[in-house]
Amino acid sequence: MKIAIVGASGAVGQEFLNILERRPLPIDELLLFGSERSAGRKYTFRGKEIEVRLLQHNDDFRGVDFALVSAGAGTSREFAETITRHGAVMIDNSSAFRMDADVPLVVPEVNPEDAKRAPRRIIANPNCTTIQMVVALAAIERLSHIRRVHVATYQSASGAGAAAMDELVRQYAELGAGGPATVEKFAHQLAYNVIPHIDVFTDNDYTKEEMKMFHETRKIMHSDIAVSATCVRVPVMRAHSESVWLETERPVSVEEARAAFAAAPGVVLMDEPAEKRYPMPLFVADHDPVYVGRIRKDLASENGLAFWCVSDQIRKGAALNAVQILESLL
Repeated sequence: MKIAIVGASGAVGQEFLNILERRPLPIDELLLFGSERSAGRKYTFRGKEIEVRLLQHNDDFRGVDFALVSAGAGTSREFAETITRHGAVMIDNSSAFRMDADVPLVVPEVNPEDAKRAPRRIIANPNCTTIQMVVALAAIERLSHIRRVHVATYQSASGAGAAAMDELVRQYAELGAGGPATVEKFAHQLAYNVIPHIDVFTDNDYTKEEMKMFHETRKIMHSDIAVSATCVRVPVMRAHSESVWLETERPVSVEEARAAFAAAPGVVLMDEPAEKRYPMPLFVADHDPVYVGRIRKDLASENGLAFWCVSDQIRKGAALNAVQILESLL
């Protein structure tokens, strides 16, 4: 099997390398591609040094079976035909094709069968916040159809890239030294603050990030589920958290929900409030599953449940989900 990684030097590209190194996939050849800035860099994979090639419109993807792509929506749109021309399946981490009717949007724990219907040989990886939420929601959907969801996200700095993480560290140092904080990657100072603004605002005053959660959830779950989201950036380095309220067609007890989460693929139940045991980014970063806790009845809805979930958005929210899509096709 011949695999390519496009965007190999980025945070998700590096996570692709780490995950493929650990998983027992029969990879005969691995190709790495990047921009002019990263071309020529060398990375070690399974004991072999591989040099990053410049991504170009040529025949470099001839013979490639799968291409894991995380280089931004513009690059994905520009190079999709080049990548898939010779038969490669492109698993794309950007937003470029997510809502295209002929491109499946896949979370393997929820809708793996959709990956087998990709007429353009393109499969889209959902937004990180959507991925972790639908992995958890699918457990409850198996008990009773979910009519609506309200969700507030608590998204880490790493969701905006390595430079954003560096800025958060620098801001704490600058403020600790009594100076002003440098603000470049975010709309406002993130240190000692939370920012209720991720991505651009749309005509209805929801942000693009919030609308992704609405549209992507419906497509992945093949459902009329209504999702209302408020996405917030918090001064955490890595792993996103979500506070979720849902309403089902019939009442679902807390006991049923706990059992469903405990049995759900990709979910780890961490729900012992009396022992102060619940998911937190501090302990969940660099782990694969979606962690769920704080499960309780919604006091405002007879058919409602509330829960808290945390997941590493670079792992399950990006690189791991794409690799799992690949594995589901083998």
